[in-house]
Amino acid sequence: MYRKTVLKNGARIITERLEHFRSVSLGIWVSGGSRDEEKAENGISHFIEHMIFKGTRNRSSLQIAKELDAIGGLSNAFTTKEYTCFHSKVLDKHFSVLADILSDIFLNSTFDPQDIDRERQVILQEISMVDDSPDEHIHELFNRLFWIDHPLGMSVLGTGETVSAISKKEILDYIKRFYTPDRIIIAAAGNIDHEAVIAFFKPLFESIEPGEKAPPLNSPHINSDVSSHYKDLEQVHICLGGQAPHILSDLRFASAIFNTILGGNMSSRLFQEIREKRGLAYSIYSFLSAYIDAGLLGVSVSTGPLEVNNALEVINAEIKKIQQGEISDTDLEEAKEHLTGGILLGAESTDARMVRIAKNEFIFGRYISYEELVDDLEKVTVDEVVACANETFLTDRVSLATLGPIKKEELDLGCLQFN
Repeated sequence: MYRKTVLKNGARIITERLEHFRSVSLGIWVSGGSRDEEKAENGISHFIEHMIFKGTRNRSSLQIAKELDAIGGLSNAFTTKEYTCFHSKVLDKHFSVLADILSDIFLNSTFDPQDIDRERQVILQEISMVDDSPDEHIHELFNRLFWIDHPLGMSVLGTGETVSAISKKEILDYIKRFYTPDRIIIAAAGNIDHEAVIAFFKPLFESIEPGEKAPPLNSPHINSDVSSHYKDLEQVHICLGGQAPHILSDLRFASAIFNTILGGNMSSRLFQEIREKRGLAYSIYSFLSAYIDAGLLGVSVSTGPLEVNNALEVINAEIKKIQQGEISDTDLEEAKEHLTGGILLGAESTDARMVRIAKNEFIFGRYISYEELVDDLEKVTVDEVVACANETFLTDRVSLATLGPIKKEELDLGCLQFN
C-alpha cells in the first residue's frame, strides 16, 4: 500500500508498505544534483554526499559507522545529475534506530574544516580513479561534448580545480539554497507503517525553514561534434549518441525498446554483430540517459585502433536497419518482455521500490503502479520504435568522442551519416 503526506513546509513523506518483507529501505532525497551547480562549484553536491557521514553534533563518523554496522545496515549515498540520496536498508525491527541515524546526519552534520580537507583528498583520488579508467572517462568526455556549455555536461564528481576550492562556507551556502523542504522527500519501502514514519520524521523535518525558490532549470541544447582525445592505450574507447526523449515524454517507452533492441542486452543487434559475429570488441552496448527536460541515447564500444572504423561502420549499419523498419513483431515482443522482466524483478527489492516511489514523486508527482508501467510499455508499436530511431540518430545531430591511440583525421566520419 502506497501513502503520501506533505508537511506544512512542503517536505514530503512517502511510503510503500510490503507486509511480506522483513526489511525496510529508507532514503532521504534532495532534488538537487550536479546540473544545479555553477561551473566554479562543480562537484559540491557530491562533496556534500561524502561529508554527511563525517560527523554530527551528536555522533562522530566512527559512531555513525559502528551504529549502522550494529544493526546490519547496508548504508550508502549517491549523487546524480538531478538528485542526491542518503539511504540504508535494515531489518524492520531496526527501523527506528536507522531513522534516528539518517535524520541526524542529514540535519546535524557539522562539516568540520579538518574533515572537509581530509575528504577532499579522498574525492580527488576518486576523480583520478575515473581518469585512469578509460571505459568510464570516455563517458565524461562525451557528456562534456554533447551537453556543451551546460551543467549536464559537467562531471558529478567535479574537477580537481573545483573540488580543491570548495570550503565550508560554500557547502553551507549550497545547502541553504537547495536543501529546502520543498525539495526534500523521505521515502520508505518494506514492512513499515506510514504513521510510524510520520511520527518520527514530522517533528524533525517540519521545523526546516522554507528557502528561496530555486531558479528554473536551464534546458540544454545538444551539440553535434567530434572530439578525439589521443592517449597511449591498448584500445580506443568510443562513445557516440544523439538526442532521446526526456523522462516526461510519452516516447520514453519507445526509446527504451529501441535501446534494448540496439544494444541493451546480449541478444541485441550490436552485441551480436560486433562481439559475437565479428569479434571486434569485448565491451559493446547502448545506453539511455533521461532527464527531466532532455535525453541521450548513446553507444559505447572499446576496440583495437585498427578496428575503430569497422566498429563504427557496423554501428551505423545496424542503426540504419532499425531506422528503415527492420524490426519484426518478435523483436518487439522480446524487447518488451526483457524490460518487463527487469521491472517486475526489481519489485522484489525494497531498495528498488524505495528509489522508484521517490523518483516518481519528483518527476510525476504521484505513484505509478507496476501495472500502469507495463501497460504503457505494451502499447508501443514498431512504428513508434522506428520513429524514435530516426529522431535520435539524425545526420548532423550526433556527437562522437574517442579516447585512445587514434586521431580525429583517422576516423571515418561517414559513419555518422544516418537516414
